[in-house]
Amino acid sequence: MIKLTSTEPGRISTETLIITVCPDRDMHRSPAIRSLARQALDFKTFQGEKGEHLSLYQPADIKAKRLLFVGLGRHSDLTPERFRQAAGQGVRLSQHAGRGDAVLVVPDGDMGDDLVPEDLLAAMAEGALLSNHCPNHYKSEHKIQALKTIRLHTAATMARKSQAALKRIDAICRGTLQARDWINQPANEKTPDQLARRMAQAARRHGVKATILDEKKLQRLKMGALLAVGAGSAHPPRLLTLEYTPPKARGTIALVGKGVTFDAGGLNMKPTGSIELMKIDMAGAAAVAASVIAMAEIGARQRIVGVIPLAENMVSGDAFRPGDIVRAYNGRTIEIGNTDAEGRLILADALAYTAKHYRPQTMIDMATLTGACVVALGENIAGLFSPDDHLRDLVTQSGRDVHERCWPMPLPEDYQELLKSDLADMRNIGPGRWGGAIVAALFLSEFTGKTRWAHIDIAGPAYHKKALPYGQPGATGFGVRLLCRTIASLQEEKR
Repeated sequence: MIKLTSTEPGRISTETLIITVCPDRDMHRSPAIRSLARQALDFKTFQGEKGEHLSLYQPADIKAKRLLFVGLGRHSDLTPERFRQAAGQGVRLSQHAGRGDAVLVVPDGDMGDDLVPEDLLAAMAEGALLSNHCPNHYKSEHKIQALKTIRLHTAATMARKSQAALKRIDAICRGTLQARDWINQPANEKTPDQLARRMAQAARRHGVKATILDEKKLQRLKMGALLAVGAGSAHPPRLLTLEYTPPKARGTIALVGKGVTFDAGGLNMKPTGSIELMKIDMAGAAAVAASVIAMAEIGARQRIVGVIPLAENMVSGDAFRPGDIVRAYNGRTIEIGNTDAEGRLILADALAYTAKHYRPQTMIDMATLTGACVVALGENIAGLFSPDDHLRDLVTQSGRDVHERCWPMPLPEDYQELLKSDLADMRNIGPGRWGGAIVAALFLSEFTGKTRWAHIDIAGPAYHKKALPYGQPGATGFGVRLLCRTIASLQEEKR
């Protein structure tokens, strides 16, 4: 967990003292820190602009072995996200320098009405924790190591007020990092059964009830869609349920996460250029499992349920075929138009089961569902679909708060026509390539019953090939902070 210190900055013994700098505003009350920031701006190579940094080694009259200045940009452009990114940048630079610990100085000067000190501290804590993650599990040499200790410097009064918030932030950030590790794992080490057991074990450590339904139980439950997707694999599908039930729980919030541990596309096989990263097609499942665990650790007041269908979509003589008709858990029949539209099939069974078995007040699913959503919104923004205006607005605002952005998308009734089948109740795809993300969401809506529901398509932001401001290349863990903030907002509604 990140620690707090209120020791005079000049007297802090650390490998690296990280100071954020705004070129047109003094952000720190400490005369020593203000003086250092002004001296940094005297260097021609450092203007304090966003992304700039300056290192000074063995500074005079400072116990820190290194001063690292990170630019924020102009005051008018500052947001908590700028501070989150700056903290992440500072930690990453400390890692590359081979430093074992770092102290980040939280601005405590007059920042204006829009920048609340508590929000800045929280943002910097998140950025530092999320960036201090080095996925070296499969490397023989660990050239970059995570820092052993990270501290935030703030006033003593702020430190006392922030302890509870930091515990929540720590739990959520650890959940995000856990999700990243699950997603980054290669498919040969996370078959449906392996991943179900791994997630269940993690959940039980935090008092969450975990149940794994194998293929025989799925057959008895008549989950024909999930079983069809998993039929082509030597590793049968699983359904993992996670239940956190606090004393005197008021209501149930259900999270459903797509867990395709590897998506070859089935008989509609993915080509080279598309198939290589399909180990990440369980990012929704990872976010859901990590969110339930984090909320249990925090001590959520409501019952939180996670339902995670897990399958491999592979090619074999047993694989389901285009033209097949399968019967979902709720009795609806589905004509298979394309075996690579498999995520919506496993979610169909999971959503219908969740709605009937748990009767939640709110149900949110998260899935790397469609390439069409990436075409529409790019790699940094998730698509958000919900027939409930209030829920859609709440999730959107939660995304803004934590900078896991969602863009509301439509669910037009007339597009339902695109799912019509001549032989079954519906098809799993539309007749053409247009509006693919909308059609997929409309398909899911057929399995939610009357439950208040939202669907979040994270195909874009789930994985990045380049390093992010507070993340290494690879899985982002997108969705954990978003879901946790959404749950917190839903709980506030119940008070």
